[in-house]
Amino acid sequence: MTVNRLLPSDEAHDLIQLARDLGDKLLVPLVDLHEKAETYPEHVFAALGEAGILSLPFPQQWGGGDQPYEVYLQVLEEIAARWAAVAVAVSVHVLSCHPLVAFGIDQQQSEWLPAMLGGQTIGAYSLSEPHAGSDAAALNCKAAPVDGGYRVNGTKSWITHGGIADFYTLFARTGTGSQGVSCFLVPKETPGLTFGKPEEKMGLHAVPTTSAHYDDAFIPSERRIGADGQGLQIAFSALDSGRLGIAAVAVGLAQAALDEATAYAQQRTTFGRKIIDHQGLAFLLADMAAAVDSARATYVDAARRRDAGLPYSRNASVAKLVATDAAMKVTTDAVQVFGGYGYTRDYRVERFMREAKIMQIFEGTNQIQRLVISRSLRD
Repeated sequence: MTVNRLLPSDEAHDLIQLARDLGDKLLVPLVDLHEKAETYPEHVFAALGEAGILSLPFPQQWGGGDQPYEVYLQVLEEIAARWAAVAVAVSVHVLSCHPLVAFGIDQQQSEWLPAMLGGQTIGAYSLSEPHAGSDAAALNCKAAPVDGGYRVNGTKSWITHGGIADFYTLFARTGTGSQGVSCFLVPKETPGLTFGKPEEKMGLHAVPTTSAHYDDAFIPSERRIGADGQGLQIAFSALDSGRLGIAAVAVGLAQAALDEATAYAQQRTTFGRKIIDHQGLAFLLADMAAAVDSARATYVDAARRRDAGLPYSRNASVAKLVATDAAMKVTTDAVQVFGGYGYTRDYRVERFMREAKIMQIFEGTNQIQRLVISRSLRD
C-alpha cells in the first residue's frame, strides 16, 4: 500500500517517490536472492549515493541534500519497506557521518565529506565493545597519544558493515572516566586494523556485522573528530539521530508486513469467504494498521522537534521504543495471518519477523530507552 504523507514541500514528495521507484527497481529484485544466499549487494550503496539518498539530511556545501530530518526518515522508511538490511546500513552510514558534520573542522569536512555523502565511501559506527554495549562509558579500547597521533589497541564489536565499510567512526579511550573517550575517523586500510568473522545472525543477512581488532594501529592526529575527551558527547549526539533512523526502519518493515498480510487476507478463502471478511482476522489487521500509523507518528514528531532545534532526546527514545515494539508485534501477527505458510520461507513474513527482533536491541536496547524516558520524567 502506498502511504499518503503530509510533507513540507513538493520536493519532499518527489524524494519520497524517488525512493519508492528506486526501491522497486533496484532493491526488490535483489532482496530475496541476497538475504537467502547471505551475500552482499556490492553496487547497491553506490547507486543510493548517486541518487542522493545517503546525503539527504546534510548541508549542501558538502554535497548534501539539505533536507529536514522529517523528510530523510520517511525516505528511509520507504527503503526499509523494500529491504530492511539495506535501510539499516543507510541509517548507520548517516550516523557515521554525523560526528564529522557536527563536530569536524572545515579542513576535515572539505576533505572527507563529499565522498562520504556521495556514496563513494561508506561508513560504519564503532562504539560497542564485547563487554560494553549499553554502557558506553565502560569502553576499554585505548588510543594512546604518540608523536603525530595515537596508537589504538582493543576490540570493537557489533559493527554493521564491518569489514566492508571504507571508514569507521571509532570511539576509543584516551583518558579516564566519562571525559576520557575520543572520536576518530579511521580508514579501512589502516595497518593494524583487522576484522573478525561475520556474525551468524538471525536476520539482516545481506549486510555483515563483525568485530574489529586494533593491534597498535596508528591514527594520525588530524583524524580525531572534536576535542580530546569529547567522544561520549559526540557519540550520544549521534545516537539520538540514529535512534530515529532505526524507528523509521522499523516502521518500514512493519508496513511491509502489514501490506503482505493484507494482500494475502484478500486472496485466501476459508468457509467460502475471503479471510479478511472474517471479523476476527479483520480486527487483527486493523490493530496492525493502528500500530504502524502510531509508530510513524512518533518518529515524525521527534524529527520535527529536531528540525525545529528543540530538545528531542526523550522523543527519540519514545520513537525507537514504540516503533520497534510495534514492528515486532506487527511482523509476528503477519505470520499468524498466513498460518502455517507464514512459518515457511516461501513467504517473506517469516523474514520480517526475524528482522524485527534486532530493532528492539541495537541503537540502545528498548530497556535503555525506557531508562532514558523515565529519567526525563524526574527532571
